[in-house]
Amino acid sequence: MALISLNNIFKIYHVGGEEVRALDGVDLEINENEYLAIMGPSGSGKSTLMNMIGCLDTPTSGVYEFEGEMVQDMDDSQLASIRNRKIGFVFQTFNLLPKATAQHNVEIPLIYANIRKEERISMASVALQSVGLSDRIYHKPNELSGGQRQRVAIARALVNNPSIILADEPTGNLDSKSGNEIMEILDLLHKKGNTIILVTHENIIAKHAQRIIRLFDGKITEDIQQSS
Repeated sequence: MALISLNNIFKIYHVGGEEVRALDGVDLEINENEYLAIMGPSGSGKSTLMNMIGCLDTPTSGVYEFEGEMVQDMDDSQLASIRNRKIGFVFQTFNLLPKATAQHNVEIPLIYANIRKEERISMASVALQSVGLSDRIYHKPNELSGGQRQRVAIARALVNNPSIILADEPTGNLDSKSGNEIMEILDLLHKKGNTIILVTHENIIAKHAQRIIRLFDGKITEDIQQSS
């Protein structure tokens, strides 16, 4: 059974009296431990698809099944629950709390999950160690490099042991050296069994994935398996 299944997904907006089909009948299955890149030009629908997969939005019509849960029927609190339990987000802009330490930033999903303090501290420390930041636990974001901040974001994404890691342009704000280091971490996480979904406009980043989905005008135009 697929980890994620989207069947005939539409997302329709009405702008200035016109109908805009951000997603236009998308069918997509993603299996456990896949490494998938979603690509497409601006306005292709890739951000809308990312929001759909990440349960940040629901479809206008169609069926979205995530580990047997019917996402299209969920209300806001149910969507928030599935995001916290099953999805680890990594954003281009890191989205860290500026006045909080790396440790506390990584603990945030665990606080929402009502994990007790001692366990939170232990889990966050393990997650930071897994991305090579055990010596930066008490540093705040302004005391870290861009690459280190993105590592904190990856540790935060990992800490709840999610079903998928959804990375939106994860190297977009980094220099090439830091970007390569972040991609090495994502590659390693995939080898350890994580399901990685990568949204990118860069071919060099997409080459890390096993499979590339290309979107245009809200439709999937290509679904390519890459040779390793």
